[in-house]
Amino acid sequence: MDYETPQFFRVMEYAADADRDVVDMVSGSPDWEPPAALREGLRTYAGADPADFQYPASIGLRDLREEIAQRRGVDRRQILITNGAGEANHLAMLGGLETMPGGEILLVDPVYPYYAGRANFIGADLSFVSAAADGHLDPGDVRAAASDETAVIVINSPNNPFGVTYGADTVEGVLDVAEEYDALLVSDEVYDHFDYTGRFSSALSVDSSNRVVTNSFSKTMAITGWRVGYAVFPQGGDAAAELLDDARTRHMLTNVTGSRPAQAAVLHALRNTDPEYFERNRERLRERIATFTEALDAAGAEYTQPEGAFYVMARFPDFPGTFENVFRLVDEAGVAGMPGETFGTSRGDWLRFSLTTDRVAEGADRLADFFE
Repeated sequence: MDYETPQFFRVMEYAADADRDVVDMVSGSPDWEPPAALREGLRTYAGADPADFQYPASIGLRDLREEIAQRRGVDRRQILITNGAGEANHLAMLGGLETMPGGEILLVDPVYPYYAGRANFIGADLSFVSAAADGHLDPGDVRAAASDETAVIVINSPNNPFGVTYGADTVEGVLDVAEEYDALLVSDEVYDHFDYTGRFSSALSVDSSNRVVTNSFSKTMAITGWRVGYAVFPQGGDAAAELLDDARTRHMLTNVTGSRPAQAAVLHALRNTDPEYFERNRERLRERIATFTEALDAAGAEYTQPEGAFYVMARFPDFPGTFENVFRLVDEAGVAGMPGETFGTSRGDWLRFSLTTDRVAEGADRLADFFE
């Protein structure tokens, strides 16, 4: 699979050029409102003194880092504010590749393509461990796939594209493997607010100098365009200190810093948003999951039951998850999804659908009719 070319845009452009109405189930951009306090924070910031419009500290606003640290149970000095989780993952993966022994990055198949693309970009050797049939990850399989060449292991929970959530045993087991092989675990937890099982366990629950946790507010607050993310680096030991120092330097040399108004508004939203906002969005997605999986049942599809995030992987009889078939769905059914082959080899016969559209019911009906 070509992990160097962004394949998402290939499908989105095809759907945009279609001569019919198409339900977009490709994008992972939430369609719901951000917290009211976020808009309030941005309006307040607009009236600030000009001095507050200048560079913030490269590592991020101190108050925002303090707020995150308090919520995540870590020291503020471990936190670097980044331009989305994408930059956080890039800094962590590159840092692990350079700091830890070995030259290999181990990924889970099916894989979010940008992890693999990033590994290619930074010159790492790539290795994969397949998820189980139900989408979960067996630490024993990770151990079997790891070696002395493994420098970085990347996991994502709740997961894109499978929509499953790893429990504490899985996260701790994979971290044990990372420590055994002196590798760095990069745990991308960007969907942590979208766990429908109560199973989610952060890698921060384990005290280790072999893990970096990445996250952002893009999905949580429905602001994918604001690019406010963060990485939590470990404490203790020369390698941990080197990881953080190198990440700070690379972040500063590449970006200088992140957006100050975006950080200020996110901070205001964190302090002034009722937990009900997040539960309301989870309930919205629970309803969409039920609607969509009922249609998959009607179409005779096999699918992974989403436990987190907002994606569903499905396999339809005699309809492999190729680009050709995805384009056929756009043309004949009016639904755009992503081909399974985009995410690796283990689920090449599957398709992935995003539920971040208020047209989920319509898309579900169209698929059911198409496969009837």
